[in-house]
Amino acid sequence: MIPAGASAAVLKPSDPVSEDAVPVQGPNFDQKLSFQDFLQSYERIGFQANSLGKAIDVVNKMRSWKLSDEPISPEESDDYLDPKVRENTKCRVFLGYTSNLISSGLREIFLYLVKHKHVSAIVTTAGGIEEDFIKCLGKTYLADFNLDGAELRRKGMNRIGNLVVPNDNYCKFEDWLMPLLDTMLAEQKETGVVWSPSSFIRRLGKEINNEESVYYWAYKNDIPVFCPALTDGSIGDMIYFHSFRSPGLVLDIVQDIRALNELSRTSKKAGMIILGGGVCKHQIANAMLIRNGADYSVYINTGQEFDGSDSGARPDEAVSWGKIRAGSESVKIFADATLVFPLLVAATFAKDSIQE
Repeated sequence: MIPAGASAAVLKPSDPVSEDAVPVQGPNFDQKLSFQDFLQSYERIGFQANSLGKAIDVVNKMRSWKLSDEPISPEESDDYLDPKVRENTKCRVFLGYTSNLISSGLREIFLYLVKHKHVSAIVTTAGGIEEDFIKCLGKTYLADFNLDGAELRRKGMNRIGNLVVPNDNYCKFEDWLMPLLDTMLAEQKETGVVWSPSSFIRRLGKEINNEESVYYWAYKNDIPVFCPALTDGSIGDMIYFHSFRSPGLVLDIVQDIRALNELSRTSKKAGMIILGGGVCKHQIANAMLIRNGADYSVYINTGQEFDGSDSGARPDEAVSWGKIRAGSESVKIFADATLVFPLLVAATFAKDSIQE
């Protein structure tokens, strides 16, 4: 006879399942699936696939929102009452990424987004700026995570994960950048202009004059690129060396924090897409605080929240700070961005470019 206690424990009856519950289901490869159907199936696979499915939905809502779809409130300014203004006012998308992602092949995806004006502003780190220009001057190569660091140093090869960059590329970057620093210093002295990191990056984007550059297209399309930690990389090395040879160049970060915060504050709707953590994540989220939180938020990173870092924090922590609005659309994908960001873009911004 089966022990009654064991039977009751194992065969405990379930409460009724809600009518809104979604059953788990993966893609059926016995059926002919389009690529978009395949991506849509992620919504029901579970785990991080489910998060990617939700991120696709959130980004598509960012893209489709229009002021003209919203009711006119008594508080609307005269500008927003104009039907033409209301039709053309869309959600501003703030894109953030860490420097390693420009080093990877995600650079070409960022270029696509900027070239086609899918984002309104970028925040990144120093490497996220310089590696774009350096790739215009020399190649980055696929390698291996397990290469010996001392041997690479002897060969003048710099490892970024499983990528390597010949040190000659940085020498080429110095040869290109130093004369520009001389010119910018001369303009500062002649006109009194004070450069900010964003105007500095805009000038470099103009001067590189290369359609393979993300920041060339940012310059062409007047998309601001903010880099609060501009000196934390090879650009900082060049500015350091230049300061001995020709001291006096000024880069003012106050102009940029005002510009970024105002871009956020004046957005009727604002969305964040942030790959990685650190400065780029916190700077965008903090700008969202100025407008009482982002309306749409997608985080992609491998960080965990257990050390209290902002890098690993889930969106709900940002809600507590007022950086994401309570009840808004937000999701975090715990994954390497190189794995999932191409899929996210393929299902949203580049949907019409994907052949079925």
